[in-house]
Amino acid sequence: MMKQSTIICPQCGKTMVRDNTNDFRPFCSQLCKKIDLGNWATGSYLIPKIDEQEADEI
Repeated sequence: MMKQSTIICPQCGKTMVRDNTNDFRPFCSQLCKKIDLGNWATGSYLIPKIDEQEADEI
């Protein structure tokens, strides 16, 4: 018997069996998918810009 591979929902952290029939992959549900989309739409995932002067100090 083969061991089933598992994945972790990037939004809520729920562990689930990898299933190619899940329409919400890599999320566990439609709710997690919509929360993630909302975060992108509102700019929550923006990477802060670093000034060139600050970058030289790093």
